[in-house]
Amino acid sequence: MNNRNEYMRRVEQKEKGTILWLTGWSMTDAVFDLLRERLPDYQHLSLDYSAVSTPEDMLDIVETTAKWLSRAVGSGRLHEGATHGDIGMPELFHVLKGACGENVPRAPLLISGWSMGAVLALGLAAKGYADGLVLFSATARFVRDKKELSLGVHDAYVRQMMRDIAKDYQPDVESRFRKMMFTAREGEMGYADRLLPAGCWTPEALLAGLQILRYEDHLPDLARIDCPVLLFHGHEDKICPYDAGVELLDRLPRARLVTLNDRGHAVFLGEEVRIEKEWRRWWHEHKQELG
Repeated sequence: MNNRNEYMRRVEQKEKGTILWLTGWSMTDAVFDLLRERLPDYQHLSLDYSAVSTPEDMLDIVETTAKWLSRAVGSGRLHEGATHGDIGMPELFHVLKGACGENVPRAPLLISGWSMGAVLALGLAAKGYADGLVLFSATARFVRDKKELSLGVHDAYVRQMMRDIAKDYQPDVESRFRKMMFTAREGEMGYADRLLPAGCWTPEALLAGLQILRYEDHLPDLARIDCPVLLFHGHEDKICPYDAGVELLDRLPRARLVTLNDRGHAVFLGEEVRIEKEWRRWWHEHKQELG
């Protein structure tokens, strides 16, 4: 049995609940595969927004999916019925990837996001859709003004990316972005080779994601996110600077920050063993409410 089939078989154990994985800008959910293999006692679902047309569509798909899953963990099933404005189950499974069929475990819903996915996850938690968050390279607000560039990037940088994508320079934009993700040491160790080739997202989806990174601001929401939050952040992250992770630690009521020294933006690549240990330690700490 190949590794992928073994992984899909093992997740059917799904004893500890469901994890909804939200990947980063321009990335596929395959970046999480090795980490998910180490967590077979959870059910794993990924949301695919790589072909959305607008930022509104991306936000709607993410929120509606989280709403459905939040309901489902209470009943153990994804139901056909839907209220006006909701997507139905066939549409839900069009955007979800996983091994659950119609069933989900009656256990906590964790949302795990990386980078842009972490921004989306914070928005969902603020609306009460998550029992817990596990975030990688997270920030509550990606774009910052000049006096706060230790916490993010300037809007002019994101606008230039959008202009270049609109001029059909998408491969160049993604290539530059990927180079920023890794430290020199990580590049020598071949971490970039573990990413699928660029071009997995449509230009429209890339632009939609950049608009979300420009305008989503969850700083005012942090104080009311009362679920447990586990943060992993690379100290040498050039895309979501480390200070943005410290800011989350300071403002979230129940956050814990794990610092990975000498690591950049793709902080989980090559760190799956350590992350699994930290994840399980965090779960044990909150076992009464999550387990």
